[in-house]
Amino acid sequence: MDISFSAQDLEFQKEVREFFATSFTDEIKQRYASGKETKAVSIEWQKILNDKGWVAPDWPQEYGGTGWTDVQKFIYETERCAAGAPDIVPFGLRMVGPVIFGFGNEEQKKRFLPRILSSDDWWCQGYSEPGAGSDLANLQTKAVLDGDDYVVNGAKIWTTYAQFSDWIFCLVRTGTFDKRQQGISFILIDMKSEGITVNHIPTIDNHHSLNEVVFDNVRVPKENLIGGENQGWTYAKALLAHERTSIAGVGDSKRWLADIKEIAKQQTNYKGVLMDDPIFQRKVSNIEIELMALQYMELRVLASLSAGDTPGPESSLLKIKGTEIQQALQELRMETIGAYSGSLDADFVNDLHRAGSTARRAYMYGRAATIYGGSNEVQRNVISKAVLGL
Repeated sequence: MDISFSAQDLEFQKEVREFFATSFTDEIKQRYASGKETKAVSIEWQKILNDKGWVAPDWPQEYGGTGWTDVQKFIYETERCAAGAPDIVPFGLRMVGPVIFGFGNEEQKKRFLPRILSSDDWWCQGYSEPGAGSDLANLQTKAVLDGDDYVVNGAKIWTTYAQFSDWIFCLVRTGTFDKRQQGISFILIDMKSEGITVNHIPTIDNHHSLNEVVFDNVRVPKENLIGGENQGWTYAKALLAHERTSIAGVGDSKRWLADIKEIAKQQTNYKGVLMDDPIFQRKVSNIEIELMALQYMELRVLASLSAGDTPGPESSLLKIKGTEIQQALQELRMETIGAYSGSLDADFVNDLHRAGSTARRAYMYGRAATIYGGSNEVQRNVISKAVLGL
């Protein structure tokens, strides 16, 4: 396994670092930090990336990708996180886009891919249902062919940013077989279609991100079906493997750890400066060691991808360990920021107030990290079957 950086990689690292220093401006940072312009500022930032040609590193060049090596992708992600720049909203660029160029027909590629790249269409994911989360094959939303349209009835839940979305990609049941996975199809639905209702799901972090999406006799043109009917489970598994790998969030965790260290230098306890407290140092060191191990695991996966392999049980390992480290960091950040974690927007006087509010929101939303993308308990079952043969 070769994970060293070549001279060309180091030159690329310099270019990426300079780009973020000049393009991720203070004005964009402040708008992201406010949490009040989620869609507008996300689209603006993604258009900046698209103008640079960097918005879709994982796409083939023929569809607008970068042509980067897997090492260059790693460098880009590391520098993005070090700069504090946000990740792309994944549902279009990282989820449905690869399904469309991997399994869609030429007409679908021409119709959807350019608007995903330009962020002119905002997507959401229709997988989980009230009775089908970790057991996704139990989904009950049905699509029945009626002439040139599918008629869709059912509901999806935990649908992130559905309130902003132009389109939703859905798993729907189109057939009945002894094996439940065989009757599932992958379909694209215009969110402006008659019969769609979006219901807000309030969350403890007080940020509107989650929704229920209800389909009541929604007519969807049959040309919006991706691939073959009843073949959707194959496409869903491919999407989820890449999603779980990205959920590991190594770069973001490294940035959070650096932030914790900086905050600890400003905070005091009864012994003095918090960062000088041996007990606190041990907590930081334990997480840092785990994070270094996770980073090397990610590099091994990148080396495997460079050799032409596809994500296997390694994606589940990355998802489990990555989300556990994220939650440990969120807890430590709350401990580090102390009473400032109770800061509300109206209370902001200095950077510690702002950091406290950010820490609280991240901690609250982060409780779900070990659940979304396939719960960690289920991922352990995946590993036990794929690796141990149990």
